[in-house]
Amino acid sequence: MNAQALARDYLRKGKARRHALQVLLEEGSYDDVVREAQAIVELILKGTLRFIGVDPPKRHDVGSTVKEFGDRLPETWQARLDEIETISRTLFEERGHAFYGDEESLTPASALFGEEDAQRAIGWVDELLGLFEALLQDRQDEMPNGDNRRGGNIPNSPNES
Repeated sequence: MNAQALARDYLRKGKARRHALQVLLEEGSYDDVVREAQAIVELILKGTLRFIGVDPPKRHDVGSTVKEFGDRLPETWQARLDEIETISRTLFEERGHAFYGDEESLTPASALFGEEDAQRAIGWVDELLGLFEALLQDRQDEMPNGDNRRGGNIPNSPNES
């Protein structure tokens, strides 16, 4: 499988999970919206890194790595690298509390996050999904037949022939 195919699969997964955010929002599960938004942002940013030929680090907050390799990204991304780094860091910092609550004070996650937090997280996901989708589409349009090898290759898995 090549890096572009993997990145496109990350986009598919991100879009599917975005639909799940709406269900969680409608159920008033605002903490779960924030937690899942973090996972989507992580997926988008790791997909972006793979797409530009960078093996993403094995951690949840990769915004600084995207910024580090920002020169490989289009201007639309470069203009927002500080914001992207902040989004990634903020959601990472909220990740644990959104999942487990505050274990020191025994405050459940549902008491820590409100609708405004959920809406903010969804807005970030929508912005980054739009940037990611445009990146994949723009790069596909650069090469005839959508063949763009700039993103590098990922070795075949043992299950592939």
